[in-house]
Amino acid sequence: MRVVRVWVLVWAVALFVAAPVGADSARLDWPLRPPPAVVRGFDAPDPDWHRGHRGVDLAGAPGQAVYAARDGVVVFAGRLAGRPVVSVQHPGGLRTSYEPVEAVVRAGDRVAAGSALGALRAGHPGCPAPACLHWGAMWGPASRADYVDPLDLLASTPIRLKPTR
Repeated sequence: MRVVRVWVLVWAVALFVAAPVGADSARLDWPLRPPPAVVRGFDAPDPDWHRGHRGVDLAGAPGQAVYAARDGVVVFAGRLAGRPVVSVQHPGGLRTSYEPVEAVVRAGDRVAAGSALGALRAGHPGCPAPACLHWGAMWGPASRADYVDPLDLLASTPIRLKPTR
């Protein structure tokens, strides 16, 4: 019986000491330099299939370099609904998307945080700046994505725990 108690104690200590998986692994860097103005914020629809704004729009300039927000693998670089888009899969299941971006990368390329993905193009609908980067972040596969506000994942943003009720 004493052996069982020791094992229970060991497992309990291990659970409390273990770092949360993915807490820091999902921290992002700004995709534009210097950190840009946010011209339209994240607006999650409820329920998921309703209209909303599943990302943020960042003010930029046409031709400005767009950078990977975290290490990852490019999973898409091409046109989607007539606009040039780049998507990067990051370790831990997070995916980020960038549009409209003329890619200098291809699907399958490994990218480091801060490496160039392409150049920002003008013409994002509703953009009040010369050019806007629509930056999205999601957990899970694209077909069942759980979109999150990428600004909440910035390394420069402190993590705050919120009650669920």
